[in-house]
Amino acid sequence: MSNQEINSKFDQSKHTVVYHGNCLDLLKQVPDESMQLIVTSPPYNIGKEYEKKMDIEQYLEQQTAVISECVRTLKQTGSICWQVGNYVNKGEIIPLDIVLHPIFRNLSLKMRNRIIWNFEHGLHCSKRFSGRYETIIWYTKSEKYVYNLDPVRVPQKYPGKKYFKGPKAGQYSCNPLGKNPGDLWVIPNVKNNHIEKTIHPCQFPVELIERLVLSMTNEGDWVFDPFLGTGTAVIAAIKNNRRSAGAELKKKYIEIAHERIQQAMAGTLRTRPMGRPVYDPVRAGNSLTIAPWENKKTTPHRMVSG
Repeated sequence: MSNQEINSKFDQSKHTVVYHGNCLDLLKQVPDESMQLIVTSPPYNIGKEYEKKMDIEQYLEQQTAVISECVRTLKQTGSICWQVGNYVNKGEIIPLDIVLHPIFRNLSLKMRNRIIWNFEHGLHCSKRFSGRYETIIWYTKSEKYVYNLDPVRVPQKYPGKKYFKGPKAGQYSCNPLGKNPGDLWVIPNVKNNHIEKTIHPCQFPVELIERLVLSMTNEGDWVFDPFLGTGTAVIAAIKNNRRSAGAELKKKYIEIAHERIQQAMAGTLRTRPMGRPVYDPVRAGNSLTIAPWENKKTTPHRMVSG
């Protein structure tokens, strides 16, 4: 895509909108039923630098206001994807997808999937198992919604498998374009060694949003992110010839978003390719996989019964 203008106010004749301010103010500019996909990762209310921690009830009220406005702007054929983790209070976790679900249901939306995003790296816990997944809750406004499977198919595990009986015996049984990726997505999160890393502490990987953009929109459709951060949702839209808009409160993230989006428009932004296998350090021969306290010459310990 050639370089284009980044607009600061919503205009349906434009291609890219990045608004510095409260998403509710931007949403007021958006006409009813004009967005095809609304995708975001809202603040988890855990006290990150970009959020003010509040009581869970107050947090849900704030989320209700944003979600209600988003639903107003969503097309009848559209989808809304809310990517969330856990709210943590004094060591107790509250899965946000569970407490947010009634908000979507009360707005007459229909859940299509609860997608598990699995990643290997994150904070290490000492009093519970370390969290290594978050969820994407996907809702639609009607029964007639856009869903394109072919662009997001993944390689078959057994591409040479054939039917062994019946009228198709001997024919290949797999779709040549690949298989449905399912509702468990193994995609690396954006940590220090990730090619897309910025200063944002909870950054979306572009390939995660690309899979949603490709499957739930068509070229030229609008993609909207009410909590834009450093611009990942807009970048995923630009890479796939979609229109996009988003809002962000913090000036330093807006500045980073502008820089990344301009690079995406110019085709120079470095991102992790969608579908690339997760790095296997053992297969790659990384020496750091061998613990220094292990003596490879010794025989492994065995459990011996009494």
